[in-house]
Amino acid sequence: MSQIPLTRQGAERLRAELERLKKVERPAVIEAIAEARAHGDLKENAEYHAAREQQGFIEGRIQDLESSLSNARIIDVSSLNAGTKVVFGATVTLLEEAEGADEITWQIVGDPEADVNERRLAISAPLARALIGKEEGDVVEFQAPNGTRVYEIVEVRYE
Repeated sequence: MSQIPLTRQGAERLRAELERLKKVERPAVIEAIAEARAHGDLKENAEYHAAREQQGFIEGRIQDLESSLSNARIIDVSSLNAGTKVVFGATVTLLEEAEGADEITWQIVGDPEADVNERRLAISAPLARALIGKEEGDVVEFQAPNGTRVYEIVEVRYE
């Protein structure tokens, strides 16, 4: 299997999630299954079925995290010396060319650590692919699901 690029901070977040799943979530769901079994007939026991479904989700997520971490190539973003060029791990501030648009900041990260709410953009995302190799001051045009978007790269930093 090929290596998956991850930032050092992203790998730490994934390890913390894996530890929480193994030491907190998994034992809690096992206890919930045992408690639901004690209620009797499993065919019509909604608590049991819900707990088993939750267990399946947790076990699947544990497998995903273990796989991602075992195939990870950890990159220390703070040691990159790419100047104002956008590469993996860059934190990029963009200004949309549309009138009245606000600046938006994204960090380009590995797929397993991407989180839109935290402004971490997967390297495989269309915007990230359009940004890679560009520099501060460049204008980037890319095809978004809702049409063509145009951004100016205001700042590139590595932290």
